[in-house]
Amino acid sequence: MRVLRWMVLFMTAAAPAFAQPAVQSVQASPEVLRDLVPTGKLRAAINYGNSVLAQKGPDGAPHGVSADLAAELAKRLGVAVDYVPYDAAGKVFEGARAGAWDVGFIAIEPVRAQEIIFTAPYVIIEGTYMVPVHSPLKTVDDVDKDGIRMSVGLGSAYDLYLTRTVKHATVLRADVGGGSAMIRKFLDEKLDAAAGVRQQLDAYAKDHPEMRVMSGHFQEIQQAMAMPRIADRPRTAGVAYLKAFVEEMKASGFVAEALKRSGQVADVAPSAGK
Repeated sequence: MRVLRWMVLFMTAAAPAFAQPAVQSVQASPEVLRDLVPTGKLRAAINYGNSVLAQKGPDGAPHGVSADLAAELAKRLGVAVDYVPYDAAGKVFEGARAGAWDVGFIAIEPVRAQEIIFTAPYVIIEGTYMVPVHSPLKTVDDVDKDGIRMSVGLGSAYDLYLTRTVKHATVLRADVGGGSAMIRKFLDEKLDAAAGVRQQLDAYAKDHPEMRVMSGHFQEIQQAMAMPRIADRPRTAGVAYLKAFVEEMKASGFVAEALKRSGQVADVAPSAGK
């Protein structure tokens, strides 16, 4: 009896450590399906221009946290996923205007919010600068000065942000957004700085010791899931479902595991309201 009582006491004391509350999935109603999959398939925009979020696999199929989230959402909705690829965030935005996708993965920006409905962010990445290793520019605050010229990716989140905030430096846009276009422009035109996503700049500087990436950042880029706005159709059921889905994917560890599987390092955004 003493042994039995001890075992019961031990199991009772230990229970909280093992009995973690399960995250509850939100069921998809007919209204949700109407809002999110009007064509019967989930058309998911994938931006290959941000390698932190999406990569093209050897089979040509999309990989990474964006593709994983889209596939999981489609699975819960009970429909097939149809990936709609883009090579830059600006083109994803244009695709929203054209009604080419149902859900997308794009950074939150006031300009975009006029035509896109965003969830809370699921990943936060930094926008920063790369400069020649011997550049006199040491911190991000040094860059916004008269006479300084920087390159950005056309239509990127950091392009939109710097366009609003830079007061003295000159912002020069690559002909296209996404990928390393801003690095090519920076090199070809011998500019003072290249603005971009930290991970992409770090990857370039790792192989080019004549360059360095600043330790600080000018922007925290909040990557979110999104739906195109449709005039006179608020689609409240679909919006609520998508927002709840993102919160569950963060809380359950799904986003963190997807980043790890794809070999990417980024901060998972905190839960909404925290």
